Amino acid sequence: MAGRAALVTGSSRGLGLLIARELARRGCSVLLCARDEEELASAAEMLRGEAAPVTYLACDVTDKHAPQRLVAAAHEAFGGLDILVNNAGVIQVGPLSAMTEADFRDAMETMYFAPLRLVLAAVPALRERGDGRIVNISSIGGRVAAPHLLPYVGAKFAAAGLSEGLRAELAAEGISVTTVLPGLMRTGSHTAARFSGRPSKEYAWFAVAAGLPGLSMDAERAARAVVRAAAQRRPELVLTPVAKAAVRLHGVAPATTTRVLTLGARLLPAAGEAPRRNVPGRVAARGAHSTALHRLTRLNDRAARRFNQQPS
Repeated sequence: MAGRAALVTGSSRGLGLLIARELARRGCSVLLCARDEEELASAAEMLRGEAAPVTYLACDVTDKHAPQRLVAAAHEAFGGLDILVNNAGVIQVGPLSAMTEADFRDAMETMYFAPLRLVLAAVPALRERGDGRIVNISSIGGRVAAPHLLPYVGAKFAAAGLSEGLRAELAAEGISVTTVLPGLMRTGSHTAARFSGRPSKEYAWFAVAAGLPGLSMDAERAARAVVRAAAQRRPELVLTPVAKAAVRLHGVAPATTTRVLTLGARLLPAAGEAPRRNVPGRVAARGAHSTALHRLTRLNDRAARRFNQQPS
């Protein structure tokens, strides 16, 4: 991987930041991309001193001009582009009755159409280098539709399908495509997710699930696995034992999987009489504060601080 140029979207924090760091440690020049310039500057500072140069460009990947700007920035900084990692995403948590069509469109724009546009813009550059690699970060939610995450899982299903189709079509051009299906990871994303319905109750179950050892995975291990899969040009990577088991169960017994999910949905909070919408995790956490919750989310809270998830 040494000497290659990489672009990683959603790389100011969390998994994207860790993937960028791992690429830099392997000798890749890395272009970071996210919406918030201050967070990007902080992320670039965290990666300073790694084995290869790191630069950044603040932009919204859903902007129709963003793909051309990013590919041009990679050419200007590194002379070309070898690796594209589509990682940018948004997590919306809550029951269907608290969601609107706008939530679904936001998810699709961020996690399906934005990666699609970026791939279309990047393919000529990747083809020119002769050994291009695309990594699309989908989710276990792109194979098994977990309740209270419908905008997210709908977009991730679409992204997974796109990614598999791209691998088949681009292989003849020397471009490999790796689809990554992570399960829960301790990235600190619970602080940046948006919660609807009864936000504090939704935050409580999501934060606990995302931080429990055994159910969730260490994010640094996940980032190493993602970069290793890209280096090996693997077609697919499923992360966490629970995610692997869920994919296999869904494959051999889809009706049983749906029944399990139905039972799980009944245990989750109802929207309530006056549902709230899109409350940031940091705000939802204030109403869910308890000693027990703090203990159960300690590892994920620590990850939020380490991986640039906390606000400036």
